[in-house]
Amino acid sequence: MTADASRPRRPRVLLVVGLAGLAVFVAFAFAVAANVERPFTQPFDDAWRAFVGLAPGTGGETWALPMFFQYLGELPGAVLTILLIPIWLFVVRRWRSALFFLAAEFGGTLLVSQLVKNLVDRPRPADDVAANLFGPLFQVDHGSFPSGHSVSAGILLVGVAALLPVAKRRWWWLVGGLIAVGMVWQRTLINAHWFSDAVVGVIGGASATLVLWWAFATLLQRDYGKPLFRRTTPAPLDARPASPYEGASV
Repeated sequence: MTADASRPRRPRVLLVVGLAGLAVFVAFAFAVAANVERPFTQPFDDAWRAFVGLAPGTGGETWALPMFFQYLGELPGAVLTILLIPIWLFVVRRWRSALFFLAAEFGGTLLVSQLVKNLVDRPRPADDVAANLFGPLFQVDHGSFPSGHSVSAGILLVGVAALLPVAKRRWWWLVGGLIAVGMVWQRTLINAHWFSDAVVGVIGGASATLVLWWAFATLLQRDYGKPLFRRTTPAPLDARPASPYEGASV
């Protein structure tokens, strides 16, 4: 086997799917910006709010499951994704993975979420007492598209998958998918976002992270042999497997 054939490669599917998802995200952003008061998804968004959205005072928004998703997109979730996970990756000597994860978190939060939110500035659901519809049940900032919580869920879904070996990744797709679906449910349950804002927010966060996964792929593959849950120690020189690049010219 030649050195070129054994070198890590970037899977093209990550780039193709990521760019396709970003195209959907950007197209929807332009469609909403063209008519922020009533974009083309508004009839379905209204119907979904009438079906799922809670009224104030029911207490249905404060039990354990919706609060899990609420906190996941706030300070506790930020501590987990911006501090604890990257720090642990550095501890187990997967510093390339830590840099990827930080790039995904900061890039997705700043560009996909906050920049687009300020450019589009779609109004959030508002009280319509006559129709028995209500606005956000928690304090929120301006701009409904995209849902920042949903963008974070999309980043987490793909970001963690990129860190895992293939066998464990299959299980994470299921768990992470449930987290993404749960985040869409919770953001609309509390009337913080329109349904389309939450769904497309997940698409935007996940797609941007897929593109970053493609960009970091060759670096991440160097970390895959290192355990995620214990610190690695260098093997003795005579016990190390021969490198596929030994003897190859650079």
